[in-house]
Amino acid sequence: QVQLVESGGGLVQAGGSLRLSCAAAGRTFSIVTVGWFRQAPGKEREFVASITGSGDSTSYRDSVKGRFTISRDGAKNTVYLLMNRLKPEDTAVYYCAAASPGGIYLDWGQGTQVTVSS
Repeated sequence: QVQLVESGGGLVQAGGSLRLSCAAAGRTFSIVTVGWFRQAPGKEREFVASITGSGDSTSYRDSVKGRFTISRDGAKNTVYLLMNRLKPEDTAVYYCAAASPGGIYLDWGQGTQVTVSS
């Protein structure tokens, strides 16, 4: 099991930037795929980005490609999501999650609110 804590959310104007952090505790964190997801009010939770345990492969939803960058620091057991050129439609609660070896996201953080004003 992996315990995850997100931080870095806040209120920002459109066009601004935020960097979210996902700090983990757990012996297997360094080798698991970690994903960022988001959920806006009244909408389903959606995938945002993911990074493999080695950090050599990343994936993004189309609407954030070129604006968001996911990365990880193994020494700090932390995964980051750098969000640039933020848009009001990026407003949501952002969650990080750690995947099982089978690729199922089983361990979730509590979420951090990101609000982008127009």
